[in-house]
Amino acid sequence: MNQVVTLSIFKYNSLPTKIWAFGMMQFAHADLKKQKHCSFYKLMGSGKANFNPMPDWSVYSLLQVWESPQAATRFFQSSDLFHQYRIKACEIAVLHLNPIKAHGQWNGQLPFKTQQKQTTQPMIAAITRASIKKSMLRTFWKYVPESQKPLQDAKGLIYTKGFGEVPITEMATFSIWEEEGDLMNYAYKSREHAEAIKKTRKLSWYKEEMFSRYEIINMFGSWEAADIPADHFRSISRIAF
Repeated sequence: MNQVVTLSIFKYNSLPTKIWAFGMMQFAHADLKKQKHCSFYKLMGSGKANFNPMPDWSVYSLLQVWESPQAATRFFQSSDLFHQYRIKACEIAVLHLNPIKAHGQWNGQLPFKTQQKQTTQPMIAAITRASIKKSMLRTFWKYVPESQKPLQDAKGLIYTKGFGEVPITEMATFSIWEEEGDLMNYAYKSREHAEAIKKTRKLSWYKEEMFSRYEIINMFGSWEAADIPADHFRSISRIAF
């Protein structure tokens, strides 16, 4: 069966639910580790807008790698844990992703098995992840505002959010683009991002890094609170709760 990657984005709008979500960063692991046919997962918090390293206490995410689409569907339809998240969150967006390119490592492994693109949907999603050396934290975060400037007006960028397993040191960026060419133009033709790549090679501020791209197979939930315009997804099949 084909591997499928799912990314769930949860938004909370009250103090009690935000406290619950923060607590689940510890308590959800016992259940997540027992999920059958899930080979890899990451439960992550998020940062404030413009890749500010300060936490955004209202948004969390769950990245999971499933051995098959059927295994993913079973989790979302029958898991007691996911049911709790549905009750507590004011909005949820779940994306089903097909990995088409990936290199690097995440905690010593590359969890995504790349496959050929299966649909004609031009939109592309990307996840970049890095573990930052403690000795380079000040240098890295000082440069982040400059390197992210092109994102503010990047052609084709639909959505982007910074997530992380551990604030400040373990960071991941998720983004959705109208087409792969827009992502490539940002990554390799923007002056600021090209300079960031040079600094990465020169200063070696990562202990570990990973880059991956995906086609979006389907989505369910609500996207407005996650700043993902729903009208971008009319051509993508959807799964109902």
